[in-house]
Amino acid sequence: MGGWIILGILAALVFFAITIYNRLVAGRNRFKNAFAQIDVQLTRRHDLIPNLVETAKGYMKHERETLEAVINARNTAVSGLKAASADPSNPEAMKQLAADEQGLSGALGRLFALSEAYPDLKANENMMQLSEELTTTENKVAFSRHAYNDSVMDYNTLRESFPNNLFAGWFNFQAAELLEIEDESKREAPKVSF
Repeated sequence: MGGWIILGILAALVFFAITIYNRLVAGRNRFKNAFAQIDVQLTRRHDLIPNLVETAKGYMKHERETLEAVINARNTAVSGLKAASADPSNPEAMKQLAADEQGLSGALGRLFALSEAYPDLKANENMMQLSEELTTTENKVAFSRHAYNDSVMDYNTLRESFPNNLFAGWFNFQAAELLEIEDESKREAPKVSF
């Protein structure tokens, strides 16, 4: 009789361990899937930029340095995205991606600020369409990033909760990194003039 009780307790513990392990795997897969959505949107963003630069080149012949900075920032961001896509659970790759995307946003901001000085460029239908597509894509990136960060938070909470934290350590479930892309323009106070 005592052997059956011990066997029942061991079976319950094994079932409990399997349940925790499966929940951790599901959480990890959810945040990786959420990153895949960011990957799609950032790839679209990166693909739009060369077209935007080509359109601007015809009008901004004297702004070569700015155009090259946008292309260089885009290429750096593409490399960062590839590294992060290879392993979304790598915290260093996620931090680098955030820094690369922030640099690209800054370069694009300078390009759009300079384009204000070129009325023909601002009025160019192709430029307006590309700007609109880029803005739409930026909104999708923000939405996807929000969903990803929610998934990461859920996974990290699951991973750090007792007794899950014991199993997470045993089975090497590492903490996931949030993707925080700072937009400096959103931090600036709005300027009001009369």
